[in-house]
Amino acid sequence: MPSPTPTPASSDVDATRLLTDRRERLGKALAAFDERRTDAVAVIEAVGRAIAGGGKVVTCGNGGSAAEALHLAEELVGRYRSNRPAIPAICLNADPTALTCIANDFGFDEVFARQCEALLDARDVLVVFTTSGRSANLLRALDMARTRGATTVGFLGGDGGPALDRCDASVVIPGPDSAAIQEVHQMLMHAVCEQFESAAPLQPMP
Repeated sequence: MPSPTPTPASSDVDATRLLTDRRERLGKALAAFDERRTDAVAVIEAVGRAIAGGGKVVTCGNGGSAAEALHLAEELVGRYRSNRPAIPAICLNADPTALTCIANDFGFDEVFARQCEALLDARDVLVVFTTSGRSANLLRALDMARTRGATTVGFLGGDGGPALDRCDASVVIPGPDSAAIQEVHQMLMHAVCEQFESAAPLQPMP
């Protein structure tokens, strides 16, 4: 039997009201971000220092935050706004073979920490994306990064959770709306990428 066609929860959904609500939630998250500009600058500079020192950027997250972690890594390795030398970056949630191997043999809490043990050194920076700051696998990754001597950076939400004290630099976007938190995280992520564009002249798209 074919699956039923998905429909809105209500036949009288007001799309304009939904958009207004999303914009208001994003506005509140952006206002919170504006109060944390100093923290945002620290995040950007921490990533920049790692690259300037010959290190690499290693990213990870769960769910929607995993998509943001992947987004940052691909923008650095590929391109963001203009053509410039590739920047070394690896996303730990990108390889399903590593994730399933480690989860099967060591448990899901170790899926990122095990990779950090293998890949990180003191020149590198680990960037975690989490709207709660409480995911056990990210906490284990942060702990391992510190053991390896790497810098730790957090794109966090809520109250920062236990991840906050494990980060050398972080931005915490407060509130319960994970979507708005992720939207602000993405803006900051693009600012992280932008710092590497200013040193290279704009080139035409191929």
